[in-house]
Amino acid sequence: MPVQINEIVIRAVVEGGESQRPAAGRQAPQQREEIVSECVEQVLEILKNQQER
Repeated sequence: MPVQINEIVIRAVVEGGESQRPAAGRQAPQQREEIVSECVEQVLEILKNQQER
């Protein structure tokens, strides 16, 4: 017998103030380039795996 979920409730508690937030917009250009290159590599790997199927 299949189960059907009609509603899902997700709750989160966020603690801390402004000082604990990561400064995403304040990263050094080198860090951004590293992140972007890693993302590109992962996307290309996923696309390669999909084409092999």
